[in-house]
Amino acid sequence: MKAVFRVDASVEIGTGHVMRCLTLAERLREKEVEIFFICRELPGNLNHFIESKGFFVHRLKNADDKIEKITNHSHWLGVHWKTDVLETIEVLQSQNMIDWLIIDHYAIDKQWEEKVRPFVKNIMIIDDLADRKHDCKILLDQNFFKNYRNRYDSLVPNHCLKILGPKYALLRSEFLDEKLQRKRDGNIKRIFIFFGGIDLTNETAKTLEAIRLLKREDIKVDVVLGRACPHKEKIKKLCLMIPNTTYFCQVNHIADLMGKADLAIGAGGTTTWERLFLGLPAITLITAKNQADILTALDDAGAVWNLGHGNEVQPKNILQKISHALDNPDLIQKMSEKGKSLMGVDDENRSDLIRKILEDENEFN
Repeated sequence: MKAVFRVDASVEIGTGHVMRCLTLAERLREKEVEIFFICRELPGNLNHFIESKGFFVHRLKNADDKIEKITNHSHWLGVHWKTDVLETIEVLQSQNMIDWLIIDHYAIDKQWEEKVRPFVKNIMIIDDLADRKHDCKILLDQNFFKNYRNRYDSLVPNHCLKILGPKYALLRSEFLDEKLQRKRDGNIKRIFIFFGGIDLTNETAKTLEAIRLLKREDIKVDVVLGRACPHKEKIKKLCLMIPNTTYFCQVNHIADLMGKADLAIGAGGTTTWERLFLGLPAITLITAKNQADILTALDDAGAVWNLGHGNEVQPKNILQKISHALDNPDLIQKMSEKGKSLMGVDDENRSDLIRKILEDENEFN
């Protein structure tokens, strides 16, 4: 059994797509599925990181072409989609028949997928946007929207198995450790700050300014950045200036840090579902267009406190929300419980993506 991932990371794309694909890849590898990745060498890519996890990466060269706008994210491929699909097919043809091509890329849609279909048995799509058509056998969207059950009704074939909602979130194995599941009382002694692996707009610095203004040396603060973050040195210096604040870069124990925290401050990327799963209450800022509806829906559900778009949020706004959290442990405790409920943490029949794939394709058995 062989599965291939077509996914990219870059300064603009961020790291979340690759990280959730790695989670799925590791789960499939446990089932003795042979895995490799196809990734373009975009600025800020994670190709070395993928390889460090024991997976082979077929690297596609970055041509930095002028990209025709076919979808809202067409330029994320780094080349015209026809170039990308031809290069992908060349890699696929060099292999024996691929059982599953798993695509996590906002720049790829039905016309790309139709071109590769003769070279793979099955196609699976991981998406968040529901803004384009797909030709696939399985579609996964782990997000929470008010209408999340119906968003893809007209976008995928009738035979497509739609796996929808946060109960199917791709959680890294370290988050499944039962020791991290603790009853939270709403009191805040430790804060976790993480705005994704890149944090291009440097929301971390803004949040650290709020922490400085808070003047609560009794509260510990953990700050996490990715290796590709362009603001690493500035953030490192800021952390040294604030008591009880610790700087981390590209950590392997992020689940442990989140498990110890009582409040998180971050964006609405893939870490959202990890926070909710742990029952870690969060103050959030929207740092990408596709996060807006998700964080708004989660705020309405009482699972996060969303401050709005990052470019409209000032340190004083973050400070006010932290102070409100400190003064209202009962509200923080309720937020924790709501997050766990949305993720199905206490559900013995919690949905498992791998099991769904196994049921859908007995070739995996």
